[in-house]
This record gives sequence, structure tokens and C-alpha cells, in this order.
Amino acid sequence: MFGKGFARVALALMVLAAGGQVGVAREIAHAMGVTEVPDAPQRVVILTNEGTEALLHMGVVPVGAAQSWDGNPWYKHLEAQLADTVSLGTESAVDLERIAALQPDLILGTKVRQEKIYDQLSAIAPTVFTETIGGEWQENYQFYADALGLSEKGRTDLAAFAEKTDRLRAALGDRVEDQISLVRFSPGRTRIYYRDTFAGVILDQIGFKRPPAQDRMDFAEQVTKERIPEMAGDRIFYFSADDDNDEARVNLAEWTQDPVWQSLDAVKAGNAYRVSELFWNSGGGIYCAEIMLDQLAANYGVTY
Repeated sequence: MFGKGFARVALALMVLAAGGQVGVAREIAHAMGVTEVPDAPQRVVILTNEGTEALLHMGVVPVGAAQSWDGNPWYKHLEAQLADTVSLGTESAVDLERIAALQPDLILGTKVRQEKIYDQLSAIAPTVFTETIGGEWQENYQFYADALGLSEKGRTDLAAFAEKTDRLRAALGDRVEDQISLVRFSPGRTRIYYRDTFAGVILDQIGFKRPPAQDRMDFAEQVTKERIPEMAGDRIFYFSADDDNDEARVNLAEWTQDPVWQSLDAVKAGNAYRVSELFWNSGGGIYCAEIMLDQLAANYGVTY
């Protein structure tokens, strides 16, 4: 079975059909098999939000990308870099005709979102998929780098991020022992977030602890108000829709005004904080991760 560490690159020689010259191509092992990709792709399509951040961070501007979850069509922090990039619909509903019109030489996506259209994408251009998204964002970053022929750049960037987490850990001192609770309030689906989430993996990397009820290598679990006590922690970071739409605002107030929530020690001590859903959850990429680190440092009043 294909595991999370599937981003393995093997170099292989091939004879170019036009002219019979010998060139270098690369075979990329990925979630759907093995695909031969161009050595230096020039027209890249990316079908995940985290992947869009990864490419831009590596200096690669995609010709087309899945639109941001909350944006028109891009997140504000990416708009300038994506000024010339074509929006391709959401991760869950990409526009195949628009992709084909771009004549890409490489398509990057994820099995968890686009497995059903993999064959159609592969008919347009060489297509490689990650297994999933979320907690695996760093493994995926290296995978994208490998697929682009930028393996060393990927390793360097991830090492720099790890060094930032090390600096933050040192700046926090004993407070890195805090048990951090993560909660998402959403109409009809309030969830406690565990360790195998975007924010959870980053908290682990810094060295924070999680409350016993949340110390699980799982994604998240939908809960009812009877389980509010499981949201307890030394500090609670929670998020809801950043646009504060009416439905989300009413739902958030209903939960945070509940007497059981109000009785949590962190809430009574003023240690329950609303944070950006984009940067702590939905964005899922390296820019969001770096901003999350900065927001944690600001919350704790440290520099790093």
C-alpha cells in the first residue's frame, strides 16, 4: 500500500521522440502510481490550496490553480503573486476544459480530492498526486519540490521552517509545556481538532502538549455540547468562518455563551483565543504555517 512517504524520485533516461535526442526525464512515484514528468516543467497546474502556497514559496507561479476556499478567487496574502494565474474552480470541482486550454506540461493534485478525475487529468498532461492534505503538508511540500525538479530547494525550505519552530520553542521556555486545545465552530459541525491536523502538526513540531482528551494522532471529531469539557486546555485556540457570516456568527455565540464553555478554566482566565481559520486550518500551506508561528509568538508575547 502506498504510504505517506511516497515522494520518491528516480532518474530515468528516455529517447525524445522528436529528433531521437537523449534527454533526462524523471519518474515520480505518487499516490496513483508512477508517472514520467518533464525535467523542467514550465506550465504547471496545481489543484490544491496548500500546493499553490508551496509552488509560490519555491518561486514557481502556476499557469492555473484551484481557487482559494475563501477568496475572489485568491486569498489576500496570495493575490499579488497569482495575478496572472487562471482560476480553475475549487479543489473538489476543478474545470477540466479550462485546464486543457492552458496546455500544461505538469498537473499536481491530490488523491483525496481528485481521484475520480485522475485519468482525465492524465490525458491532458503528466499528472501526479499526493495521498491527502492537511497534517501531511510538509511531506507534500517536498513532494511538489521533487516533481518540479527542485528537491534541494524543498529540503532547504523545510529545514528553515523547522529552524523557526526551534527558535519559537526556545523563546517560549517552560510555557511550551502548555496543553493547547484546538476547536472549530461551524454551523452543524463543531469539531475538536486532534494532532493529525495542519495546526496540530505544527503545535507538535514546536513542542506544545495537547490535553489528554485531544492527544490522539487523528484528524478531528464532531462533538455535541455535552463534550465541551473535552475542549479544556491551558490555552484554547478556536476558529470559525473568517467572514463572520450571520449563520457562523450565531453558531459561534451559541457555543461560546454556553455555561459549560464559560466554566472552562482557560475561558475564565482569558486564555481562550479566536484565531484565523485561514491561517490555522483551511489554507494549509507554508505561508499559513509561517503566519501561524508569528501569531503564536504574538499570543505568548515573545520574539523568535
